[in-house]
Parts: sequence; structure tokens; C-alpha cells
Amino acid sequence: MLRPRIIPCLLVRNKGLVKTVQFKSGKYVGDPINAVKIFNEKEVDELIVLDIDATKEGREPDFKMIENLANESRMPLCYGGGVKTAEHAKQIIHLGAEKVALSSAVIENPNLVKVIAEAVGVQSVIVVLDIKRKGFFGKYQVYTHNGTKATGKDPKELAKQFERLGVGEIVINSIDNDGMMKGYDLKLMDLVRESINIPMTILGGAGTLEDIKEVIKKYRIIGVAAGSLFVFKGKYKAVLINYPNSSEKKKLIK
Repeated sequence: MLRPRIIPCLLVRNKGLVKTVQFKSGKYVGDPINAVKIFNEKEVDELIVLDIDATKEGREPDFKMIENLANESRMPLCYGGGVKTAEHAKQIIHLGAEKVALSSAVIENPNLVKVIAEAVGVQSVIVVLDIKRKGFFGKYQVYTHNGTKATGKDPKELAKQFERLGVGEIVINSIDNDGMMKGYDLKLMDLVRESINIPMTILGGAGTLEDIKEVIKKYRIIGVAAGSLFVFKGKYKAVLINYPNSSEKKKLIK
């Protein structure tokens, strides 16, 4: 039975975990393997790990790190960063990840979605759209290369295209809200959600469990992902891996 998913999203840079604000800077927050071990104990629904500089630096996926993460993880693992070919995707799935997150490569060549879906299965293909509003009253557009390259593409139309090509899920990631911890961009979510029927996950902006509850209450069957919320604690943002316990989760999804 389909149900809402509450998903920590971990960002990797130089093999360490970082947390960005609007895709800038990057505060070191620990070791990814240690984080996975803690999330195992907390029985999280799913885990997303993104190597945020792989594409920008022209690197392929770090297969050794993926293998280590997958071997440690007792939850479904989605990996993204530097994935450019069906062979990359097949190797990531072979190493034990359940899903492969695609972004820059398929935005530049959308038909690659179909090729990768045929290689690893539709359910394993995720497209992450990093989206930013141009100016306060401007239109949303999709960015690539860790938010440094504007594509001029409309997220709604791009999502529709990827659905036609066979992607299994779309992740809507707000660059403007990333790390701000002031809530999700629900207007952006509405814009994309009304145009497609495949599973979706929202990312960028969660500051409290109430933000997650608001999303689930509005959209019901959805993935709700967060970074800062699950690695920081308290007003001084001390680094502390956390996740709602079973009773808290019941309150969030009821």
C-alpha cells in the first residue's frame, strides 16, 4: 500500500557530509557512513544521497563510496551525482542502491531517461529538478551543475516530458528554500504536481516537523525530503542526526 515517505537527504562533498544554504557554501556535518548507521537505527523510510559536485567537476559516480553506503544501509537508498550513462546506473543498482537520481545529464539529453529506464527499470529512475525563481516575481526555471547553470527550462513542462519518457519519480528541489528552514515552496509543488501523475518528492526548506505534516496533509501520498532538519538540532544548529520516532511519524501521516 502506498503511503507518505519521510526522507533524509544527505549531500556529499569530498566524501564528507555537508549542508548548504541556497546551494552555496557547505558546512561540514560529518561522515556519511556514520550518518547511515544512525538512520538505520531510526528506521527511516528511505535515504537520498547526492554527490553535489560530481557533475560540476566532470566526475563519474564514486562507486566505492556507493558500495560502502549500500552495504551499510538497511533502508532503500537513492544515489545521485555524476550519473551520465545507462552503465553508470546499472552499476549503482548492482552495488545495492534501489534508485538512481538523474539531473544534468537527462536535462541536456531527455531521451537518456528512456535508455536508463530500460536498463534498470522505471521504478529505479528518479529525476531531480533543481528549481529557482528568477527575481521575486519571476518565473521558475530549472538549474543544473549544482545550481550554477540556468537552463531556461520550465519545470512544469520538463516534468511532463520526463513522465512521457518513463521516469519513475520526480524530486522537486527548491534552490531558494534550500537550507533556509522556513518551510517548503508549496506554490512550486502545486505548479508541477497538477501537470503529472507519477510519484513526487518535495525537497528544500523544512525547518520543523510541522512543515512535513503540512505537506502530507495537503498532498497525502508523497515523498517529503529534508536535509537540515535531520542533521541539525536547536536554534544554534548543533549537528545531531535525528528523525521522527514511530509515535511522531504516526502524528505526521494521520
